[in-house]
Amino acid sequence: MSLSTISDFLDPISRSAILEDEPLSDHQLGRYISCYDEEFPDLEDAELVLIGCCEMRGASAAAAPSNAANQVRKELYRLFHWHTDVRLADIGNVKTGARLQDSYAALSSIVKELIEAGKKVLIIGGSHDNTLAQYQAYGAMDKIIDAVVVDARIDINMEGVFPEEMFLVEMFTGVPNFLRHFTHIGFQSFFTHPDMLEMIDRLRFDCFRLGKVKESIELMEPLIRNSDMFSFDISAIQHAHAPANLLAPNGFSGEEACTLLQYAGMSSTCSSFGIYGYIPEQDLHQMTARQISQMIWYLIDGIRTGREEASLKNLHEFNIYNLAFAEISTVFLQSKRTGRWWMRIGEEKFIACSYQDYKTASNNDIPEAWLRAVERQDS
Repeated sequence: MSLSTISDFLDPISRSAILEDEPLSDHQLGRYISCYDEEFPDLEDAELVLIGCCEMRGASAAAAPSNAANQVRKELYRLFHWHTDVRLADIGNVKTGARLQDSYAALSSIVKELIEAGKKVLIIGGSHDNTLAQYQAYGAMDKIIDAVVVDARIDINMEGVFPEEMFLVEMFTGVPNFLRHFTHIGFQSFFTHPDMLEMIDRLRFDCFRLGKVKESIELMEPLIRNSDMFSFDISAIQHAHAPANLLAPNGFSGEEACTLLQYAGMSSTCSSFGIYGYIPEQDLHQMTARQISQMIWYLIDGIRTGREEASLKNLHEFNIYNLAFAEISTVFLQSKRTGRWWMRIGEEKFIACSYQDYKTASNNDIPEAWLRAVERQDS
């Protein structure tokens, strides 16, 4: 497959049919997205490429292809266009394969080609196990990555029946393995076996409970900033803000979900994003589709904001703090443009961190983020 042939694995969409022939004004987003309608769009200038995913058999063997992506498009295209310098393309929906694995292979191949072409990729729709195909795109490039997943549950149910319940097992244990680090954001304790957290900790991966994240959501920004791929299950959002989520009444607010997507967009290393688990038949007044469309709007906003950040090679753009804690000497950098922080691990590598990490080091204590990063280097 190449960038010129990925259309063979995609079904075009009809913008007019999605919008039910409702005209768009000159200021609405849908007017500025290059769509795969009659002809495959030119992707040369596109920075973010949207892909619809219809595959739901990972959640139910009898599930029919989902119309989730088109329902989200219907709401997304109507939003107002503020980020005129972020070029967008929508290349339609991945064809559903004869088998679930065929759908995975098609999605993975498309994502791989787009990332290799320097594009950021957004996958909309499908059950959450399609995250595995998103991950496999990096494996096909022999690229070792950091992954972030936002979900009310940690999908390692060894007694589960469907891939959606256990796809993380393959990500964690598959050979060859391309997962350097994994961060889970927003798990709810009553859905999580305590032994599961112990197992993840032994792997030196990180999990953050919903309540802890809501207390200080800004501490998630450096973790997401370090990532290469980002996956979001709408079960992580409160039912009141995403009525199609029938798992639990609790979760992130709509605003918090938008913030996490904005953080993902701001990352210079994160190249693929997935928003999964939306079932239109369970929605109420299309409110979940509207929620997802606004999350995507904030993802675009994050991409625009991330451009303002200076390269770490230009040290004159940063405040430099040389610190010693617990007999360890290191360097913290604070961006003069955005106020974000980095800390040095080893002799040359810098990782994203928070102001809280800097304060911890200033008090001669070892920041947890520094310790975990060093543990992973030594393992």
